Amino acid sequence: MEWVETTGKTLAEAKDAALDRLGVHEEDAEFDVLEEPQAGLFGRVRGEARVRARVRPAQARQKVDRRDRKRAERADKGDKGETTKVSSDQDPSKSATKSVSKQAARPAKSQAKPARSPAGTTTGTPAGTTASAKASPNKKPEGESTVDPGQVGEEARRFVDELVTAFRLTGTTELISDGDDLEIRVHGQELGLLVGPRGTTLQAVQDLTRVASQRRLGDHDTRLRVDVGGYRERRRAALGTFATQMAEEVKASGVARVLEPMSSADRKVIHDTLATIDDISTRSEGDDPYRRVVIAPANA
Repeated sequence: MEWVETTGKTLAEAKDAALDRLGVHEEDAEFDVLEEPQAGLFGRVRGEARVRARVRPAQARQKVDRRDRKRAERADKGDKGETTKVSSDQDPSKSATKSVSKQAARPAKSQAKPARSPAGTTTGTPAGTTASAKASPNKKPEGESTVDPGQVGEEARRFVDELVTAFRLTGTTELISDGDDLEIRVHGQELGLLVGPRGTTLQAVQDLTRVASQRRLGDHDTRLRVDVGGYRERRRAALGTFATQMAEEVKASGVARVLEPMSSADRKVIHDTLATIDDISTRSEGDDPYRRVVIAPANA
């Protein structure tokens, strides 16, 4: 995953800026603190916070090393060839002594050789192979999510469907899935109560849905979103148009513009829209819920 580096007056502000760039929640990102502000005289703070962040990667499935199995098989063959034959005229006491000495000289690995049935088939677990790996060859390593994304999506859809009913609204829910990307869409009329002013209620609904599905099932891999009546797409288009207009005004006047406080998702739309416009730079300032985007000339 690609790392991004951001700064801020405080560590929290630097992390928020990184989350804006990545477009994810804090629980889906990992951070490296590169520099923290230093306390100065009279309560003043010197320097700034600097962090490095990236989207938290999914843990890769471990590969089974087949060389251990081959070494175990060679050890088994070597044990079979070490059997000592005793001739008919050999002194029994000498043969017993020789047998004991050879068993003592055997490495511990050969003593753990599995028992074999009369037909010569192995009845135990081969050396180098754990019992858990033999019983569950497809089991994922510890720490890696084993939850089916389809199950997470269905739990989320059921929760939103019951929420719509609890609000006494009329609507249908739909699950759109693309691998680990899940989106619950609510279709219907007069669903504004679930959206709220500037999407604040919708954001709360999305957070509750994640708790009821992802956290309850122990899922850490999927990315879940909730949209009501196509609000997010309309909001994204409107913010893109608005950001472009503000950028043109900043270019013409040479004066930076400070936008109204926005959610992290809305701020990401502004940053992404203006990232390709020449002579314009953007940054986020302030603390949530009053954090806002500043559009400024690139040389300012």
